[in-house]
Amino acid sequence: MVTLFSSNPIWLLIHQSDWMSKFVLLILLFLSIACWAILLYKIIVWRIRKKQIKNALTFLKSAKDLDDVFYTASKFTNTLPGYLLTKKLSFLKTLLLHEKDGKQELDEREWELLQGRINQLLDSVVMQEEAYLPILSVSGQIGPLLGLFGTIWGLVHAFVDISQRQSADIAVVAPGIAEALITTLFGLIVAIPALIMFYYLSLKLREIDQQVSNLAGRFMWLVQKNYSKK
Repeated sequence: MVTLFSSNPIWLLIHQSDWMSKFVLLILLFLSIACWAILLYKIIVWRIRKKQIKNALTFLKSAKDLDDVFYTASKFTNTLPGYLLTKKLSFLKTLLLHEKDGKQELDEREWELLQGRINQLLDSVVMQEEAYLPILSVSGQIGPLLGLFGTIWGLVHAFVDISQRQSADIAVVAPGIAEALITTLFGLIVAIPALIMFYYLSLKLREIDQQVSNLAGRFMWLVQKNYSKK
């Protein structure tokens, strides 16, 4: 294994580079590991979320009243759809408790208030699910810049070395230039996958957003059916 690394030209360039270039490469390595970890985490978590929401929607499609919604919420305890349904039922209960005449009905103002609070709930959930995605976007943007910084630093270092040796022979220039360009290469290796991951996960996030909106829509339909004024 040691022989394999020692004979690899890229590894040799990294080994021969100065401390600043190694520091830049270390940052790029950290960003790359973080991006791949985020991708794996989101794929696993969102796959579970989508399955849970799909199952909850299946239950709600056969629901006839809010008792069925309570049952669905209890069945999906400690899940995203269970949390959403519990919060929505809590909002509805709060509004119904304010009915002074004891009628279990919502007027137009209360209906708009319920819709507004549910929209806020959905927005907060989507924002929570969006966590860590900015890291992918930032990595895609600063990866090439870090690589460019390392390259410029390496070129300056190479030219200083050339001036000290007082020779511009290709055998003298080439190693320093190659060492300088290695950071740009790794910057692109980090940035391109990071941007692909960002747009891919953004698309998957829209699917989650659509699913929770469908869940909210079904809940509101049941509320309107049971508690709207005739």
